[in-house]
Amino acid sequence: MTHLDVAHPYFGAFVLLVLTTVAFTATTVLSRLVGRYLARKDTEKLKLTIYECGPEASRQPNRLSTQFYLFALLFILFDVEIIFMFPWAVDFKPLGWFGFVEMILFILLLAIGFIYAWKKGALEWHSIK
Repeated sequence: MTHLDVAHPYFGAFVLLVLTTVAFTATTVLSRLVGRYLARKDTEKLKLTIYECGPEASRQPNRLSTQFYLFALLFILFDVEIIFMFPWAVDFKPLGWFGFVEMILFILLLAIGFIYAWKKGALEWHSIK
């Protein structure tokens, strides 16, 4: 049987991990129990009605176009790829011609991806009907 090595450098971090896990679990369970037993159970009709002016809200089906998703995906893709250019620009001289050719290839691949998305109509905005 192994003993607990208190002198280990990560022992304090392990103890904090265990304590925070126990504290989080206890807080969650306690708040759920307190909320369940102390909350008022009576729901009045007046309490559930709208109290702001305007038309009464009605639930409508969510009709989000996949165009939002595609546009956001392309934005993140190109944004992250552009961020990779900053370290190259900062450390350009030591890389020499090899770094220059690599960045030209990288920009060429970016351009090919952009042209592909453009030709497929991913950058055109379609209205929802």
